[in-house]
Amino acid sequence: MNITKKDIDKLNAVVTVEISKDDYADKVSKILNDYRKTANIPGFRKGHVPMGMVKKQYGKAVLVEEVNKLIQEALQKFLTEEKLDVLGNPLPNNEAEIDWNSDDFTFSFDLGLAPEFDVDVKKKAVTNYKIVADKEMLDNQVKTIRKQYGKLIAKKEVSKGDEITGTFTSEEKGIDKSTTFTTETIKGKKQLSALVGAKVGDTVVLKTKGMFADDHDNQKYFDVSHDDAHGLDVEVSLKIEEVNEREMAELNQELFDKLFGEGVVSSEKELKEKIKEDAEKQFEQQSDQKLLNDVVESLIDNTKFDLPDAFLQRWIAVSGEKPMTEEEAKAEYERSEKGLRYQLIEGKLRAEHNLQVTFDELKDYSKTMIKGQMAQFGQTDPSEEELDTIAARILSNQEEVKRLSEQLNTNKLLDFFKENAKLKTKEITYDKFVKEAYA
Repeated sequence: MNITKKDIDKLNAVVTVEISKDDYADKVSKILNDYRKTANIPGFRKGHVPMGMVKKQYGKAVLVEEVNKLIQEALQKFLTEEKLDVLGNPLPNNEAEIDWNSDDFTFSFDLGLAPEFDVDVKKKAVTNYKIVADKEMLDNQVKTIRKQYGKLIAKKEVSKGDEITGTFTSEEKGIDKSTTFTTETIKGKKQLSALVGAKVGDTVVLKTKGMFADDHDNQKYFDVSHDDAHGLDVEVSLKIEEVNEREMAELNQELFDKLFGEGVVSSEKELKEKIKEDAEKQFEQQSDQKLLNDVVESLIDNTKFDLPDAFLQRWIAVSGEKPMTEEEAKAEYERSEKGLRYQLIEGKLRAEHNLQVTFDELKDYSKTMIKGQMAQFGQTDPSEEELDTIAARILSNQEEVKRLSEQLNTNKLLDFFKENAKLKTKEITYDKFVKEAYA
């Protein structure tokens, strides 16, 4: 057997595999002899079928199978030994020319080669948002807490700020939804005016258009689909079943202890500081995800290299469950090209900066997550033996291993970007972050 490679250009090559009869003859002969021993052919005793008949019936199929095995083994070994970084899989280019009646065969395969390029994470600055909880947010959160832990006082008539429990109905949209809401959620002036002064037992007819500030609230309160929620413009009837005024809880030590444990918080100032600390920890997750997305986009846009486009389109056309037409494969390639580019960029970063996840790191990461989950249920000091036992059970599940590996991979990449990428920090409130980052 002989294998050679010819470079077409920097991104394309052809590998030629030459196979002679000596490479496969013994294997084919052995298999045919085994067939002869077990073949059931009418008119012949088992094990006494003439070899000529066995060859006629099975010879070519066995030959093709064994030669293909040789090719796959040889190609894999060649690519490994030559350290060729290929994209997709080798594609045969002379299948139609093979004469299976010959003794010797020559097979040619097209290769798509990964491009050589450099990745500069400092090439262009990316905004790193630091989301802060401002005074308005903290005041609103304190108000929400006081309402949540306050007392309900039953009323007979609706006033501004009250909670209303009732059932919305509409034959036109098939609405029949029991719900509770506060008048503060109502943004439409006409709808609010119709509700204020209504009594328990009354039925109030309301227009849904402009009733809430966000059309997504139509899903919550009317139980309509996402598509129907947008621009919903029908009349609904509200049968008022309860009206309650919520008397806000006092900001005292009893409430503070109920919220955070005894003695952790002892004043409104400390309460706001704790709320701010907890909120900004949660905001950090959103900021990190935004940073990761933006750095990835920046790297794709600013890391220039060519790809073996024609080869990859051919590979896409034949590698799926169903073959694609040339047009379908081209469209699929255009959709996936960006992702492929980032796979190459990420792979290079991981290789050059040792960002691969080891099993020990995965085990430690799983134990950290286990400790966090146990702490939520009051188990704050589990033993190492207990953690090891639970971790071993989790890591025996391949789906869990995959999920945790993806999380840890993402965390390592994010930490690398925070330490090495060119970042410009921008302090911003949550509302402004949502508008600016996801506009």
